[in-house]
Amino acid sequence: MIRGMEQLPAKEIKTKLGTLLQKPDSAIDLIIPYPEKPAKAQKTSPDEALQWRESLEKLLQNAYGLASFRSFLRSEFSEENIEFWIACEEYKKIKSPTKMAEKAKKIYEEFIQTEAPKEVNIDHCTKAVTMKNLVEPSVSSFNEAQKRIFALMEKDSLPRFVRSEFYQELIK
Repeated sequence: MIRGMEQLPAKEIKTKLGTLLQKPDSAIDLIIPYPEKPAKAQKTSPDEALQWRESLEKLLQNAYGLASFRSFLRSEFSEENIEFWIACEEYKKIKSPTKMAEKAKKIYEEFIQTEAPKEVNIDHCTKAVTMKNLVEPSVSSFNEAQKRIFALMEKDSLPRFVRSEFYQELIK
């Protein structure tokens, strides 16, 4: 048990742990280290962080923003969407057809196939288009699925991040 929480009600313990998990620079990193802590990227200005409210694209283009967003999603156990988006971005940079086919298979098995370890929530039609595209992998094989996941993060994850205590600290 965490020191100083022995006599706290369960609800208060949960609240305190949730707060710790939202702060990537807190002591919780000693227990659950995140490989891409925001501290590794150049910290952003409050003005720049304010722009993230308006655009998920701006947040994802900023190394500190991406790392912060990813840490936040991990704290909520919902990081599969950002991990899929990142995997798709890395996939688009592959030049070798052999490596592209290997990476496509890995992305499919990790994120797209039914019961995948980090299955993302895409509709049946998008899944079917993606599977068809993977017959002959190309740079655009995951475009439709990536667009769906981007839209989902923009509508659901970004608003939660912007309301988080961690984000509120960034804009001060």
